[in-house]
Amino acid sequence: MIRDDIKAALVTAMKGGDKEGTAAIRLIQSAIKNRDIEVRTGGAPADDDALVVEVLQKMVKQRRESIEMYEKGGRPELAAAEAAEVAVIERFLPRQMDAAETAAAIETIKVELGASGMKDMGRVMAELKARHGAVIDMSKASAAVKAALS
Repeated sequence: MIRDDIKAALVTAMKGGDKEGTAAIRLIQSAIKNRDIEVRTGGAPADDDALVVEVLQKMVKQRRESIEMYEKGGRPELAAAEAAEVAVIERFLPRQMDAAETAAAIETIKVELGASGMKDMGRVMAELKARHGAVIDMSKASAAVKAALS
């Protein structure tokens, strides 16, 4: 499980004296804990790894947006710190689908659903997220689905 990998990485980082890595992993654990608390009010998650991957993907997205803003604002030292956190977070994410795999998955779903135009984009995106949500960047997939349906 991804949670166990994160706990083991925290112990290793602490023993190795990696202060930046330790801080980043603690941020990850904190975000996961917050998500667990949010989920308590609803139903139990169907798949724990899916929940953790969702949290990690959100963290990476937030940091990439921060990097972009820091670079526009002329703050390369802050952008570098965020990039270091992204590198730590991405260690725990499963391998993401590349562009060719994403296109193949979209085409398969498009054929199975009989999608023909932009009116079917919601159905295709929902099915894509259900099948490949943990291993696909949905923001990039959205553009690919739009291109495939138009």
